[in-house]
Amino acid sequence: MALTPNEIHQGDCIEQLGQVEPGSIDLAFADPPFNIGYEYDVYDDRRAYDDYLDWSRKWMAAVAETLKSDGTFWLAIGDEYAAELKLIAQNDLRLSCRSWVIWYYTFGVNCKRGFSRSHTHLFHFVKDPLEFTFNADNPAVRVPSARQLVYADRRANPKGRLPDNTWILRPQDAPESFTVDHDTWYYARVAGTFKEREGFHGCQMPEQLLGRIVRSCSNPQETVLDPFAGSGTTLAVAKKLGRQWLGFELSDDYVKQIGRRLKSTQVGDPLDGVADPLSSAPSTAQGRRITKSGNMKAADKKRKSATKSRAVKKDADFNQAIVNAYTATHNGCSVDQLLADRELNDAFVAGCKNEGLKGCAAVWNHSLMALRKMGKLPRLPGRAKTLCTVARMDPYSFAAEIALHQMSIDCDKTLDDILCDPQLAEQFDAVAKSFAPGHTSFEYRWAALSIRKRAKEAKKQAQQNYDEWVAMKLPRAKPLAAKSWDKLDCPGVYILCGGSGRTLYVGETLDIRARIEQVRRTRAWKRLAPTSAKAIPCEGRPIGLQSFLIHGTDPVMNSRLLLPEFEDVA
Repeated sequence: MALTPNEIHQGDCIEQLGQVEPGSIDLAFADPPFNIGYEYDVYDDRRAYDDYLDWSRKWMAAVAETLKSDGTFWLAIGDEYAAELKLIAQNDLRLSCRSWVIWYYTFGVNCKRGFSRSHTHLFHFVKDPLEFTFNADNPAVRVPSARQLVYADRRANPKGRLPDNTWILRPQDAPESFTVDHDTWYYARVAGTFKEREGFHGCQMPEQLLGRIVRSCSNPQETVLDPFAGSGTTLAVAKKLGRQWLGFELSDDYVKQIGRRLKSTQVGDPLDGVADPLSSAPSTAQGRRITKSGNMKAADKKRKSATKSRAVKKDADFNQAIVNAYTATHNGCSVDQLLADRELNDAFVAGCKNEGLKGCAAVWNHSLMALRKMGKLPRLPGRAKTLCTVARMDPYSFAAEIALHQMSIDCDKTLDDILCDPQLAEQFDAVAKSFAPGHTSFEYRWAALSIRKRAKEAKKQAQQNYDEWVAMKLPRAKPLAAKSWDKLDCPGVYILCGGSGRTLYVGETLDIRARIEQVRRTRAWKRLAPTSAKAIPCEGRPIGLQSFLIHGTDPVMNSRLLLPEFEDVA
């Protein structure tokens, strides 16, 4: 019987891999023992050279067998066997090496008669060199280019750039030469004093490093495999980023510890550690002259004051130009409408360019929102009109929620980030459209804004009705193809379940029958393979029940905006 996702299994990885359905894994990440005599719980890390290579060939072949035709395999390995394992993957297993990345870290192993080790090799293999997943446009994968950071060149690609090649000694020695866009990746190793250290396993990788791999080489709801689960970092990151996961670990004690870690991990939780690795090695301020008394010299104070005055004036001029552009282009619409409407926002961006502002649409839109919060925009005449009613948004608001959720966990972006950046907004539209085709970009974006506005009231109702709803018995799940759905043309809440019983999504609708039919016929839903659903009919719109059930069922596709807290409820 094939193993199902979202489980950690105890046992030998070669035996366990044999139980995985061939061609079912989208991304595999392996950080095997390096055969350098490390003291593991139950594994002997002192194999003979040929024995280690033979064992490695077997488990790597088993991993390759589990990959889909467009699947990806990342291998972390030390110096001693990096070359041999790379050749095994290429020559014996016919995998194609896309990248040879160096993970450079601090707190490396100190050596007395050689240079201290502070790196690990990361090989990026794919099964098919022409068809594989690499999310090059994911903003959480891309990084700012030198044109953007150093030269403020308007010709720079606003998306940033992908990694290139580089050498580095230490980032704190040459901060101007080292950035996260290179194939020498700098992340501090998770040392024993770090807050994110799990404590039960000595070799723990940073979540941010695994996050880069998972984001770039898989998509939400795809399956990530780790045959050497160790401290469980790969599985925790996969779960946080909305992937399905499957792991093996030889040590029974480690399996129990991993289980506890995963139980406390929720979809959408932020990754541990800092996204910018250089922030863990801050540089010392240069050129600051200090007197013996510890005070800055008068000349330095005067220079600082003058610089601050110029900055204040520059900010005032910039803000006034934003106000001018908004005044000339808002056409009686609110800031939210201007950001959600492509044509209105294009006009505002053009107005910013006419004002001679430096930057890009995302910068100007964020500045506009900041000025609104400070109350520095002109008041609009009359009251804002209701643009889309709940009834009108019912056929597609759930799609906006799913798109918002995927963008938040996979790209680490808020709704404000999405609406302010035209490229992110287009990605959001594409995800929403895949789940509810046939609507405009404004409708998807306005629905997302509406969800955010309604979230506070929904969570409040979930809190107030906790005692009543916690005693409620949920109905049994029915197959999506059941004819009994035809009788439920009424408002209510529904829970979509996957084949393994995992809750995919909790939604509310004014017509349960129409929503189930929509799920059955939409390609994006079919890819997630929902098999059954539970329905709770209600009189009128069930405010708060969706939020309550999100808390209780831990779905993988719902926005955390709707997740309530019940800390003060018995």
